[in-house]
Parts: sequence; C-alpha cells; structure tokens
Amino acid sequence: MLISASIVLYKTDVRQLTAAVNSYAPSKNRILYIIDNSPVKTFSLDSLGESVREYVYYHFLGVNKGYGAGHNTAIKMAVDLKSKYHLVLNPDVEFNSAIIDKIAQFMETDESIAQVMPAVFNKNGELQYLCKLLPSPADLFFKRFLPKSASKKILMRYQLKFADYNRRMNPPCLSGCFMFFRTSAFKEAGIFDERFFMYAEDIDITRRMHILYKTIYYPDVSIIHIHKAESYKSLSMFIAHILSIIKYFNKWGWFFDKERTLINNNFLENGIF
Repeated sequence: MLISASIVLYKTDVRQLTAAVNSYAPSKNRILYIIDNSPVKTFSLDSLGESVREYVYYHFLGVNKGYGAGHNTAIKMAVDLKSKYHLVLNPDVEFNSAIIDKIAQFMETDESIAQVMPAVFNKNGELQYLCKLLPSPADLFFKRFLPKSASKKILMRYQLKFADYNRRMNPPCLSGCFMFFRTSAFKEAGIFDERFFMYAEDIDITRRMHILYKTIYYPDVSIIHIHKAESYKSLSMFIAHILSIIKYFNKWGWFFDKERTLINNNFLENGIF
C-alpha cells in the first residue's frame, strides 16, 4: 500500500521540520513531498538521514501562494503516483511513526471514510479540542474577541468540549495540522480551495469531504502539536486569518446557511459513536 504525505514550508525551523519528517519516517511505501514557499531556500535534503532521503522530494517554489496551494502541488503529484492515502502534515507535529499504518488499516475497514484526524495533544499532555461543528460567524467572533469566561458556553458547543474525546466521532470540521485523506476522495470532493491563502482552508475541505464521506476523529492514536497560534501574535497573520474567514462565509453563507444547520444537527444526533 503506497502512502504519500506533504509538508509546506515558509521560513520553517529546520529542527522542527526534521522532527516531523522523522515522525512520518519516509520509506519505499511512504513518500514525502516537501513544498517550500519561502522566498529563499530554507532546507536541504542533506539535513535528513541517508536512509530516508531517496523517499523525500523537495520542491522549492520560491513564491508563497498559500498553504493550501502548496499542498495542492503535492496532492496532484500523489494522485499521479496513485498513492492510496495522502497525509497533509504540519511541520510542528511529532508522533510515533507506527500510527500511520494504524490509521491506514482503520480506513481499510470502511471505504466511506475519506479523512481521519487522531487525538491531538500539547507538549504538556493537554488535549487540544480540534473537533468542531461547522462555524457560524458568531462562533468565530466570540472565540477570537471575547474573554474565555464570556464565550465558554458557545465554545463548549462549537468545539464539542461536551463530547467524550476518547470516543470516535464523525465531526464536520477537523484541524489542518494532520489530515489523513483517502486520495481517491479528492476526485469527487476536490482539493484545497486556493482562494484561502492561509486559515479556513481546513474548514472548507473537511466540509466538502464530510458532505460526501465520513470525516473521522480517531483517538486510538495520537500526536503532539506544538500549536503557536501565530494569528494571535502577528498582525499580518491576524489579517490573513480575518480575510480567509470572510472568504469562507462569502462562499458558504453568513447567517443563512441551511446546509450548515443540517450538517451540525445531524452530527449532534448521530455523529458521536
């Protein structure tokens, strides 16, 4: 079974990237595409161990067209390569390489599953609540701008904090830090929408996958995500975040999105196993 993966770089710390690459453990049956959106080359295959270099393909684009566009470059190659599964991976994650085969084996049991995300933890062992309902403008506004005490009730529902994160779920929104796709699903659901430069592309693609297939949270395995929340620290990232959210709601609907209501209600009734 051939599995492929992609990591998109932009001035990425090489040590952090190396940890992610080693976690994935490229091999004959695990191809890795590294797409570099940085203005100058920030990475060399020489920094990787000799045993994995021949299974890693480095593509320096020299221009930053966005996170989703970078991954699309790799996804198109993965489709041509006929890999069965493709993993969209952040460079700030670490995990035991054995989880790749475990997720693939799980997906082999049900062809209606198009996307899987494992349990995600901080370095200190704290769970990240990354299963969500499809957001309304209020969900994202309150999450961003209100103090936690004021938005607690809304986030409890939106981030599914009331759910048992030890159980499998079929939520309509999964985080982009680790997106394990059935490659054939791209043909029907599509690849990343490149109108989203950064942020919201994971909400959009998971929504499209969820409409047609199952998008599963799989807590049988886990990863560590060193979440930096750049849009809370950088004005340019904050602006990019806001623009992507505006594009998302322009695409799917702001306050009147009947499909969002149907999908969210269906999950709340049937999506927790």
